[in-house]
Amino acid sequence: MSWYIVMLYIHIFSVVLSIGPYFVLFPLLALIRRAPFEQLPDYLEPFRITVRLTKHAGHVLVATGIILTWITAWSWKTSWIVATVLIMVASLYFIARAFSPLLRQLKAPHEDRNLLVNKLRKALIWYVIITLAMMWFMVSKPMIW
Repeated sequence: MSWYIVMLYIHIFSVVLSIGPYFVLFPLLALIRRAPFEQLPDYLEPFRITVRLTKHAGHVLVATGIILTWITAWSWKTSWIVATVLIMVASLYFIARAFSPLLRQLKAPHEDRNLLVNKLRKALIWYVIITLAMMWFMVSKPMIW
């Protein structure tokens, strides 16, 4: 098996690990909304674990993406690569600003849990959209310019 195939499989697996776990979190939102405050940390822990897992999967994703670009004929100036990198930078900024502050707020005593859960749901939806857009560029490889 060639290095290209190995890197491609690792790259694809890291994409799955970067996006997939977020879909499991949607059902937890209802539980977080109605759980007693004492049980809330148990429901927030999967969010923390998911953010950490996807962060490390993202490191593998970037490293294998760089290697794949280096060992293939693709140029860093290729439109779909540029678009993917721009979306990736946006997603890094987004994930840093979206989840951790909301999870910290939910762990502390607060007035309106529904408002925070709604913000968390919205952040979850946006992150999935951002990462699926990135995946679309990687799979379809559209030539924009």
